[in-house]
Amino acid sequence: MENRIKQHRRNRHGLPLLRRRGTSRVKMPQYHLSEAGIALRLAQALERDHGTVQPEFADLPGFLPGSPRPAAVLIPLLRKEDGWHLLFTRRNADLPEHSGQVAFPGGRADAEDASPEVTALREAQEEIGLDPADVRILGRLRDYLTITNYRVTPVVGIMPWPYPLRLASQEVSRAFTIPLIWLADPSNHEVRQRALPPPYAPVPVIYFHSYDGEILWGASARFTLNLLDTLL
Repeated sequence: MENRIKQHRRNRHGLPLLRRRGTSRVKMPQYHLSEAGIALRLAQALERDHGTVQPEFADLPGFLPGSPRPAAVLIPLLRKEDGWHLLFTRRNADLPEHSGQVAFPGGRADAEDASPEVTALREAQEEIGLDPADVRILGRLRDYLTITNYRVTPVVGIMPWPYPLRLASQEVSRAFTIPLIWLADPSNHEVRQRALPPPYAPVPVIYFHSYDGEILWGASARFTLNLLDTLL
Protein backbone atom coordinates (compact mmCIF):
# COMPACT_ATOMS: atom_id res chain seq x y z
CA MET A 1 0.00 0.00 0.00
CA GLU A 2 1.32 3.40 -0.94
CA ASN A 3 0.52 6.74 0.68
CA ARG A 4 1.31 9.97 -1.11
CA ILE A 5 3.32 12.61 0.75
CA LYS A 6 2.95 16.20 -0.35
CA GLN A 7 6.66 16.93 -0.41
CA HIS A 8 8.52 18.01 -3.48
CA ARG A 9 11.71 19.99 -2.91
CA ARG A 10 14.87 18.16 -1.85
CA ASN A 11 18.21 18.98 -0.33
CA ARG A 12 21.47 17.90 -1.98
CA HIS A 13 21.31 14.55 -0.17
CA GLY A 14 17.95 13.71 -1.75
CA LEU A 15 15.89 14.15 1.40
CA PRO A 16 12.45 15.64 0.70
CA LEU A 17 11.72 19.11 2.06
CA LEU A 18 8.35 20.70 2.61
CA ARG A 19 7.53 23.44 0.14
CA ARG A 20 6.97 26.80 1.77
CA ARG A 21 3.60 28.39 1.33
CA GLY A 22 3.41 31.29 -1.03
CA THR A 23 6.47 30.28 -3.05
CA SER A 24 6.08 29.51 -6.72
CA ARG A 25 9.52 30.04 -8.24
CA VAL A 26 11.52 26.89 -8.94
CA LYS A 27 15.30 26.86 -9.14
CA MET A 28 16.18 25.13 -12.40
CA PRO A 29 19.47 23.68 -13.60
CA GLN A 30 21.77 26.07 -15.42
CA TYR A 31 21.22 24.86 -18.96
CA HIS A 32 23.87 27.17 -20.36
CA LEU A 33 26.55 24.94 -18.79
CA SER A 34 28.99 23.56 -21.32
CA GLU A 35 29.84 19.88 -21.45
CA ALA A 36 33.07 20.76 -19.62
CA GLY A 37 31.04 22.58 -16.98
CA ILE A 38 28.76 19.59 -16.46
CA ALA A 39 31.79 17.29 -16.22
CA LEU A 40 33.33 19.59 -13.61
CA ARG A 41 30.19 19.57 -11.48
CA LEU A 42 29.99 15.78 -11.66
CA ALA A 43 33.61 15.49 -10.53
CA GLN A 44 33.09 17.95 -7.68
CA ALA A 45 29.98 16.11 -6.45
CA LEU A 46 31.75 12.75 -6.57
CA GLU A 47 34.64 14.18 -4.56
CA ARG A 48 32.21 15.57 -1.95
CA ASP A 49 30.62 12.15 -1.56
CA HIS A 50 34.03 10.56 -0.80
CA GLY A 51 33.21 7.30 -2.57
CA THR A 52 30.22 6.52 -0.34
CA VAL A 53 27.36 4.37 -1.58
CA GLN A 54 23.78 5.65 -1.43
CA PRO A 55 21.34 2.90 -0.32
CA GLU A 56 17.82 2.84 -1.68
CA PHE A 57 16.66 3.22 1.93
CA ALA A 58 18.46 3.55 5.26
CA ASP A 59 18.13 -0.03 6.54
CA LEU A 60 18.86 -1.66 3.19
CA PRO A 61 22.38 -2.98 3.94
CA GLY A 62 20.97 -5.11 6.78
CA PHE A 63 18.07 -6.20 4.61
CA LEU A 64 20.20 -7.75 1.85
CA PRO A 65 21.93 -11.12 1.87
CA GLY A 66 25.53 -11.29 0.67
CA SER A 67 27.61 -8.83 -1.31
CA PRO A 68 25.97 -6.64 -3.95
CA ARG A 69 26.50 -7.41 -7.63
CA PRO A 70 28.19 -4.66 -9.68
CA ALA A 71 26.12 -2.96 -12.37
CA ALA A 72 26.06 0.30 -14.31
CA VAL A 73 23.62 2.45 -16.24
CA LEU A 74 24.18 5.10 -18.87
CA ILE A 75 22.38 8.40 -18.30
CA PRO A 76 22.26 9.76 -21.86
CA LEU A 77 22.10 13.55 -22.13
CA LEU A 78 21.11 15.04 -25.47
CA ARG A 79 20.18 18.43 -26.85
CA LYS A 80 16.96 19.29 -28.63
CA GLU A 81 15.68 22.68 -29.75
CA ASP A 82 14.11 23.23 -26.33
CA GLY A 83 17.26 22.34 -24.37
CA TRP A 84 18.71 19.35 -22.56
CA HIS A 85 16.80 16.06 -22.45
CA LEU A 86 17.44 12.67 -20.87
CA LEU A 87 16.85 9.49 -22.83
CA PHE A 88 14.97 6.67 -21.11
CA THR A 89 13.79 3.22 -22.09
CA ARG A 90 10.76 1.18 -21.11
CA ARG A 91 11.81 -2.36 -20.28
CA ASN A 92 10.05 -5.26 -21.97
CA ALA A 93 7.09 -6.57 -19.99
CA ASP A 94 8.40 -10.16 -20.24
CA LEU A 95 11.73 -9.52 -18.49
CA PRO A 96 12.28 -11.32 -15.16
CA GLU A 97 13.51 -8.16 -13.36
CA HIS A 98 11.99 -4.66 -13.44
CA SER A 99 9.63 -5.63 -16.26
CA GLY A 100 7.70 -2.78 -17.85
CA GLN A 101 9.56 -0.13 -15.88
CA VAL A 102 11.05 3.10 -17.16
CA ALA A 103 14.84 2.89 -16.90
CA PHE A 104 18.17 4.02 -18.24
CA PRO A 105 20.09 1.63 -20.50
CA GLY A 106 22.23 -0.59 -18.32
CA GLY A 107 22.68 -3.86 -16.50
CA ARG A 108 25.01 -6.06 -14.51
CA ALA A 109 28.75 -5.98 -15.13
CA ASP A 110 30.42 -8.80 -17.02
CA ALA A 111 33.63 -10.27 -15.64
CA GLU A 112 35.61 -8.85 -18.55
CA ASP A 113 34.27 -5.28 -18.15
CA ALA A 114 37.21 -3.09 -17.22
CA SER A 115 35.11 -0.30 -15.66
CA PRO A 116 31.52 0.84 -15.03
CA GLU A 117 31.85 3.00 -18.17
CA VAL A 118 32.54 -0.11 -20.23
CA THR A 119 29.51 -1.83 -18.69
CA ALA A 120 27.20 1.13 -19.30
CA LEU A 121 28.31 1.62 -22.92
CA ARG A 122 28.10 -2.10 -23.69
CA GLU A 123 24.59 -2.36 -22.29
CA ALA A 124 23.46 0.77 -24.15
CA GLN A 125 24.77 -0.66 -27.40
CA GLU A 126 23.00 -3.96 -26.77
CA GLU A 127 19.70 -2.41 -25.70
CA ILE A 128 19.26 0.62 -27.97
CA GLY A 129 22.00 0.34 -30.62
CA LEU A 130 23.99 3.32 -29.31
CA ASP A 131 27.56 3.07 -30.60
CA PRO A 132 30.05 3.64 -27.74
CA ALA A 133 32.11 5.80 -30.11
CA ASP A 134 29.16 8.21 -30.33
CA VAL A 135 29.07 8.84 -26.55
CA ARG A 136 31.21 11.42 -24.76
CA ILE A 137 31.51 10.36 -21.14
CA LEU A 138 31.26 13.31 -18.72
CA GLY A 139 31.53 11.52 -15.39
CA ARG A 140 29.69 9.47 -12.80
CA LEU A 141 27.18 9.91 -10.01
CA ARG A 142 27.72 8.20 -6.66
CA ASP A 143 27.08 4.46 -6.55
CA TYR A 144 23.60 3.34 -5.54
CA LEU A 145 22.63 0.15 -3.67
CA THR A 146 19.28 -1.24 -4.84
CA ILE A 147 16.78 -3.43 -3.06
CA THR A 148 17.60 -6.13 -5.65
CA ASN A 149 21.20 -6.15 -4.31
CA TYR A 150 22.95 -4.37 -7.17
CA ARG A 151 25.61 -1.72 -6.62
CA VAL A 152 24.83 0.50 -9.59
CA THR A 153 27.21 3.12 -10.98
CA PRO A 154 25.34 5.79 -12.99
CA VAL A 155 27.55 7.00 -15.86
CA VAL A 156 26.64 10.31 -17.50
CA GLY A 157 27.36 10.85 -21.18
CA ILE A 158 26.41 13.06 -24.12
CA MET A 159 24.90 11.44 -27.22
CA PRO A 160 24.07 13.04 -30.57
CA TRP A 161 20.45 13.73 -31.53
CA PRO A 162 18.65 12.76 -33.64
CA TYR A 163 20.08 9.27 -33.59
CA PRO A 164 19.13 6.02 -35.41
CA LEU A 165 18.31 3.93 -32.35
CA ARG A 166 17.94 0.18 -32.81
CA LEU A 167 15.96 -1.30 -29.93
CA ALA A 168 16.55 -4.87 -28.76
CA SER A 169 12.89 -5.88 -28.71
CA GLN A 170 13.48 -8.73 -26.24
CA GLU A 171 14.70 -6.18 -23.67
CA VAL A 172 13.31 -2.75 -24.61
CA SER A 173 9.82 -1.90 -25.81
CA ARG A 174 10.33 1.85 -26.24
CA ALA A 175 12.90 4.67 -26.03
CA PHE A 176 11.87 8.27 -25.39
CA THR A 177 13.18 11.55 -23.97
CA ILE A 178 12.04 13.89 -21.19
CA PRO A 179 13.20 17.52 -20.94
CA LEU A 180 15.44 18.33 -17.97
CA ILE A 181 13.41 21.46 -17.30
CA TRP A 182 10.28 19.30 -16.79
CA LEU A 183 12.14 16.80 -14.60
CA ALA A 184 13.57 19.68 -12.51
CA ASP A 185 10.13 21.09 -11.64
CA PRO A 186 9.30 19.83 -8.10
CA SER A 187 5.59 19.83 -8.91
CA ASN A 188 6.20 16.97 -11.36
CA HIS A 189 7.21 14.40 -8.76
CA GLU A 190 6.21 13.22 -5.32
CA VAL A 191 7.39 10.83 -2.62
CA ARG A 192 5.23 7.88 -1.63
CA GLN A 193 5.66 5.40 1.19
CA ARG A 194 6.04 1.81 0.05
CA ALA A 195 5.47 -1.11 2.44
CA LEU A 196 8.19 -3.67 3.14
CA PRO A 197 7.84 -7.05 4.87
CA PRO A 198 7.92 -6.88 8.69
CA PRO A 199 9.85 -5.88 10.74
CA TYR A 200 10.93 -3.16 8.29
CA ALA A 201 9.17 0.20 8.21
CA PRO A 202 7.73 1.64 4.98
CA VAL A 203 10.30 3.35 2.77
CA PRO A 204 10.05 6.50 0.62
CA VAL A 205 9.95 5.99 -3.14
CA ILE A 206 10.09 8.77 -5.75
CA TYR A 207 7.38 8.84 -8.42
CA PHE A 208 7.29 11.32 -11.28
CA HIS A 209 3.97 12.22 -12.83
CA SER A 210 3.15 10.77 -16.22
CA TYR A 211 5.05 12.22 -19.17
CA ASP A 212 4.22 11.08 -22.69
CA GLY A 213 2.32 8.18 -21.15
CA GLU A 214 5.32 6.98 -19.10
CA ILE A 215 5.91 7.03 -15.33
CA LEU A 216 9.45 7.33 -14.01
CA TRP A 217 9.89 5.99 -10.48
CA GLY A 218 12.22 4.09 -8.17
CA ALA A 219 15.97 3.87 -8.71
CA SER A 220 15.89 5.59 -12.11
CA ALA A 221 13.94 8.48 -10.59
CA ARG A 222 16.57 8.75 -7.85
CA PHE A 223 19.41 8.79 -10.42
CA THR A 224 17.56 11.58 -12.22
CA LEU A 225 17.17 13.70 -9.07
CA ASN A 226 20.81 13.09 -8.11
CA LEU A 227 21.87 14.39 -11.51
CA LEU A 228 19.63 17.44 -11.18
CA ASP A 229 20.94 18.16 -7.69
CA THR A 230 24.48 18.03 -9.09
CA LEU A 231 23.63 20.53 -11.84
CA LEU A 232 21.77 23.00 -9.64
